[in-house]
Amino acid sequence: MRAWRPVPALAALSIVLAGCGSAGTSGTTSAASAAPSGPWSFTDGSGKVVTADRTPARIIAHAGEAAALMSFGIEPVGVYADEPVKTDPNLKDLDLTGIEILGQEWGKIDVEKAAALRPDLIVGDWWPAEKAHSGLEEGVDEKSKKLAELAPVVGVSQGRSIVDLVKGYEDLAESLGADVDAPEIAASKKRFDEALASFKEAVAAKPGLTVAAMSPADDKVYVANPEYAPELLDFQRWGLKVINPDSPDPGFPYWENLSWENVDKYQPDLILWDGRNHKPTSNAEWGEKQPTWFKIKAARAGAVVAWPAYWLHTYGHFAAELDKLTAAVKVADPNIGD
Repeated sequence: MRAWRPVPALAALSIVLAGCGSAGTSGTTSAASAAPSGPWSFTDGSGKVVTADRTPARIIAHAGEAAALMSFGIEPVGVYADEPVKTDPNLKDLDLTGIEILGQEWGKIDVEKAAALRPDLIVGDWWPAEKAHSGLEEGVDEKSKKLAELAPVVGVSQGRSIVDLVKGYEDLAESLGADVDAPEIAASKKRFDEALASFKEAVAAKPGLTVAAMSPADDKVYVANPEYAPELLDFQRWGLKVINPDSPDPGFPYWENLSWENVDKYQPDLILWDGRNHKPTSNAEWGEKQPTWFKIKAARAGAVVAWPAYWLHTYGHFAAELDKLTAAVKVADPNIGD
């Protein structure tokens, strides 16, 4: 399940940045060295507009959002994550040398360290269901919420599509001075287009295949509601029959919560397993821990593949995850759930 619970958003329709960083100091890479001096504005995922007299240069970003900006050549001065950066799927392969790590656990951000970085912008996804930005949701440490007092917070909405999310961060990076037409960025987009074409071809060859996105936990099994999972909405848009649960939790509609006794309410042909840092980490281990897991025919058959749950932010990562899903779809039996 989405392991973090969310916060209040920007309070004003338009916020003028005070410019905490010094004029000659930048936290960006050479790709942003030609950033315009200003004025600057960006429409937040909440619909509010943030403006500045000059282009922000000293940026603190949440993990996935940092990866997105870095993929376009914008390097933040600080990053906060929901798990250790060595295991965070967005950060584990990035060179973070010179970037201050401000937190490696959901809800815990070292605001004193953050303040010392003199940020003039904080970047975190906007979560519509919670009306909050990443890392500032309801339930985080009260001290962590003070991050939003250091600089305005902006981010792209976790809305209807990961492709739209990535494009939103491309737009943000461009506004900060990135060269979004650089050859390496074009190559990454081409790689994504090729992965998507292969995925669509594999899905079209299995028109009867059904899948369910699930996240097992000690007390229950969570079935993802695609309405609040943009990557699942993308899969549906591209032809994959992702099951829509009929009774999402009214208070937290990302999921329908099933007891282990009722884990077989849905019988998909393929399980999309929450690919975040869960323990146990395999289908077999969950079967040993909760034998009723194998009441799901797909689990019993080992028809399980990792689902990139709520973390994708770049063309490169999405391409790699699509390749894995394509391989699983190609070998899936569309009659397992019958």
